[in-house]
Amino acid sequence: MTLASDADGGSRHDRVPAAYAVLDRLDGQVLEVNEAFVRLLGHPRATLLAGSLSDLLSLAGRIYSETHLMPMLDLNGHVEEVALDVVATDGARIPVLMNAVLDRTGERATIRVVLFGALERRRYETELLRATRAAQKARAQADELARTLQQTLIPPVPPVIPRLEVSAVYRPAGDGDEVGGDFYDVFSIAPSTWVVVLGDVAGKGVHAATVTAFIRHTVRDLAMQLADPADLLHALDRALHARPTERFCSAVLLRLTEGDAGWSIAGAAAGHPLPILGRRDGTLVDLGRPGSLIGLVDDPHFTTFTHRLAPDEFVTLLTDGVTEARRDRELFGEDAVRDVVRSRASNPDGVSAGVVAAAIDYQRGFPHDDIAVLTLYPSAPDGTVR
Repeated sequence: MTLASDADGGSRHDRVPAAYAVLDRLDGQVLEVNEAFVRLLGHPRATLLAGSLSDLLSLAGRIYSETHLMPMLDLNGHVEEVALDVVATDGARIPVLMNAVLDRTGERATIRVVLFGALERRRYETELLRATRAAQKARAQADELARTLQQTLIPPVPPVIPRLEVSAVYRPAGDGDEVGGDFYDVFSIAPSTWVVVLGDVAGKGVHAATVTAFIRHTVRDLAMQLADPADLLHALDRALHARPTERFCSAVLLRLTEGDAGWSIAGAAAGHPLPILGRRDGTLVDLGRPGSLIGLVDDPHFTTFTHRLAPDEFVTLLTDGVTEARRDRELFGEDAVRDVVRSRASNPDGVSAGVVAAAIDYQRGFPHDDIAVLTLYPSAPDGTVR
């Protein structure tokens, strides 16, 4: 079967500005090529017309042609943007995209093929893949750095405090490895005086973790200088404003002092859920008054509250990852938190774990924000819970 090759070896499609060829469907014989096809592959026209499609493809391309390309053509009658490598005269591989249609109108079936050179596209895709992998590697390194930083901000276990029990639970967001801004710290500033801070820095990842580290260490420094919690939060606000960051945080800070009558608390909140004061009979009240977020407004307000902790009382601190836990469009909410705390009031040691478990369960096991809950309560001189 002779197609468009004239006596001078030309093709009636030589003026088509794309590499065009006609192949015999039965054996893949090249029946016609235009000038653009000749230029693309660099083979003489006579050589191309004496060969078949398989002669022009790489080994992988030949296997793909037999196992996928030809069956798709037979089934659908056409293929589009099939990525292949054709082999030039010097053996170099030339990436191309192939469009082809199966033509059954003649004496025998033919395949009409158009090839588009894809060298620049291949280079772009290669660079894009390299850049993507580099970004993924950088992200993994940043996440690892953030996790390392956060491990220094979340104590593995609370410190042992004579005659005061502390139970704390922290759960990262997502599947457990997403680094957020929640933190807590419990430290001593005198033999009978301890500071407890629990907070949440806006955002996630390494930037949030570095700001969290700054806040944690600044609180420790300020606690040695300022006894009043509201004064300390004001100083922390000024320090965060002076830092070149757009991140802000919420926090609640308690200063606990043991005296002859037991433990007394002075505390203040900064844009954070208020501490919950509970009694073994299930009575719950909030401690303190809401305050401004730290590092966000120019004229923040913080108010110090005081309370003497009775032997049957406990205090629970939590981040908004609990109250704002979502199931579809519904929030877990403060009422649900109080129900959980009240159900555990007779055994305060289980309050923190119970609240975290309930918030995670409400989100079907996949929390969208990290969660931190801390509960403290008096113990007897011999270490038993009163």
